[in-house]
Amino acid sequence: MNEKTKNRVVITGMGIVCPLGNDVPTMWDNILNCRSGMNTTTIFDASTYPTKFCAEVKNYDITKFTKNPDLHKEGNRHSKFVVGAVAQACKQAKIDVETENPKDGIDRRKIGVYLGAGEGSVDNENFFNAIVQGWDETSEKMDWNKWAAVAFGKMQPSRELEQEPNMPAAHVSMLTGARGPIRSCLTACAASTQAIGETFKILQSGRADVMIAGGAHSMIHPLGIMGFNRLTALSTRNDSPETASRPFTASRDGFVIGEGAAIVILETLESAKKRGVEILAEVLGYGSSSDAFRVTDMHEEARGAVAAMKAALKDAKLSYKDIDYVSTHGTSTSENDSIETLAIKTVFKEEAKNTPVSSIKSMMGHLIGAAGATELITCILAIRDNVLPPTTNLNDPDPNLDLDYVPNKPRKADVNIVMKESFGFGGQNNVVIIRRYHD
Repeated sequence: MNEKTKNRVVITGMGIVCPLGNDVPTMWDNILNCRSGMNTTTIFDASTYPTKFCAEVKNYDITKFTKNPDLHKEGNRHSKFVVGAVAQACKQAKIDVETENPKDGIDRRKIGVYLGAGEGSVDNENFFNAIVQGWDETSEKMDWNKWAAVAFGKMQPSRELEQEPNMPAAHVSMLTGARGPIRSCLTACAASTQAIGETFKILQSGRADVMIAGGAHSMIHPLGIMGFNRLTALSTRNDSPETASRPFTASRDGFVIGEGAAIVILETLESAKKRGVEILAEVLGYGSSSDAFRVTDMHEEARGAVAAMKAALKDAKLSYKDIDYVSTHGTSTSENDSIETLAIKTVFKEEAKNTPVSSIKSMMGHLIGAAGATELITCILAIRDNVLPPTTNLNDPDPNLDLDYVPNKPRKADVNIVMKESFGFGGQNNVVIIRRYHD
């Protein structure tokens, strides 16, 4: 291996299906024009829920991305989304998909898959119908024999299988023929950032030449929304869904749940040069940590977030002074935004107020397992275009949060090195650093 390319990992493709568009150019245009992807929930009837809105993927047609849609017809929403995102990313990276004899020159045994993917929804309609029909009004108890009869007669076994969080990765392998290392993690909201970070390490180790990495998730279903409502994590600003996600503001009252899939193609620099593909960015460092604190709360001194950020900087052999922009987790919850701000101040010291940070969740909503990869794609675009995506709806700043959150409109800037951070329920923290590629 050439010493100049040894251990270097680059990004050569990206694809997305999300509430702001079903391809990268549409998504980026909507972000730069500060459009919102949030509106009244239509996937199911949420009229009796405290939160009646979300950020849904609209007008997605899987047949535009695959010649074999029947192969994926039983997939959950996010499994279908990831097919579209992977097809886009592979096209940009010049990787053949659905081809018996691929001409891209890549040994399929050296293409891996690593997704931060969520659990799928149950067969909701039939599942709840079985509960309703199994309820005995006279005894006010469940007749489990009747429930079982209805459930066995109506519920689809393939839909049961599709609940498993590894299934999106299986759909990716079927689409691409990838037969190398395959991984799937579900570290809550940090999952796809972890997938990309660990993919970086797999490639550095030489266990693969090319990796398809990212995330896919949809929790917009009755049980998902109910759970987050019970946690009081969701905004209940039903009168104004478009402005409900308000990271770093005094009036923030929770996040807006979204859905989607985001994929990046990572490969060794040697592979990318050999194939002659365009290099979009280079991955420099990865850091991971756990708060070891509480299930739903971040440590009040931000110890886990700080540890992950410092680990990523050390891995990248960088100082905090080298970072041009931080893509925050920025959920719009009281706790996350204040503790994340503290973490940035702790790590960036005197440079904290001079380093721009922002949250696209203000427009995108929170894509849970797919959030980190989605936001990393906007980091790549920020480097490409030298523009910082904004934090919208920041009209009433929290006086206790005093960083540069790039309020309400994009900003031109010299962007060369970017830190992407993600923090998940359970205390999982993952941070990736990328930079503009230089030969």
